[in-house]
Amino acid sequence: MVGVVGVAQASENVPHAPFAQWANVPAHGQLVAGLFYDESESYHIWAHNDYQDVTVHANGERYGIDINQGYITLQYGIAKRWAADLAVGYTTLGWRKFSPDEHAQSTSGLMDTSFGVRYQIFDEAQADSKWLPTLTVRAGAVLPGTYSQGFPFAPGVRSAAVEPEVLARKHFGWTGLGAYGDALFRWNRTTSNDQYLASVGLFQQIKGWELQVGYRRLGTTSGEDIGYDPATPWTIDYPVAVRENSDSVEAGFSYTTSKRHWQYGFYSRTVVDGGNSDGKFWFGGYVNIPFAIFNLRP
Repeated sequence: MVGVVGVAQASENVPHAPFAQWANVPAHGQLVAGLFYDESESYHIWAHNDYQDVTVHANGERYGIDINQGYITLQYGIAKRWAADLAVGYTTLGWRKFSPDEHAQSTSGLMDTSFGVRYQIFDEAQADSKWLPTLTVRAGAVLPGTYSQGFPFAPGVRSAAVEPEVLARKHFGWTGLGAYGDALFRWNRTTSNDQYLASVGLFQQIKGWELQVGYRRLGTTSGEDIGYDPATPWTIDYPVAVRENSDSVEAGFSYTTSKRHWQYGFYSRTVVDGGNSDGKFWFGGYVNIPFAIFNLRP
């Protein structure tokens, strides 16, 4: 039995392509199928701004807050400069610290589902000016998952949401060097603790390889603080609408094959500071495979 107070609304975990990759859109009539796997581990939390250790040692092992999940993505070029995307997945999360006897507790289910439509305003490769970036806007939405909503630090907010987004990528300097930016605002219609996400960073392309490094900010515009007493961790008070904030460093690399244009990638993200959040270290891999559904003329 989980001895917690209140109902948890958990942490942000909507499937999303890293490094502003959605600034690029598939060709007209092209389908891009992606397969992603992520896992995270966290041994510390911020209850409001108080940094707390939530490590449990048992049977010679160390346990924290652990997530394992996988999801598929589909992108389709519905017209020149227009694309639709969908991301559906399954997640599981477990911990021991917040159980009175420190026995493992977990929740599993469908992730929050993401879908949207993108319009590419500028394509850097075809722009008349060398100063224009690849610039894309997205109108997105989120449907709630099926994991337990009353589970502290559950893998998602589990709220219906609407999210406008702007993405950009731009080459500059020496060959292959560039910068990316991604910003969205998420109106959480069910829980009302609206969020914003912004990431900026650099990439370096070398033939089929791309290396990426950047900074990611998650903020919540309203909500309440986590109540936590390390002497009685099973009485954690995780409010209905938690005000989660975090600052993260993200890094990764990808390789795109020259003939079939299959993209293989690795992604990692480390939370370095936060409020009402856990200190996750994320890592995982993905593959994107393009298919020509229709042979359309330009």
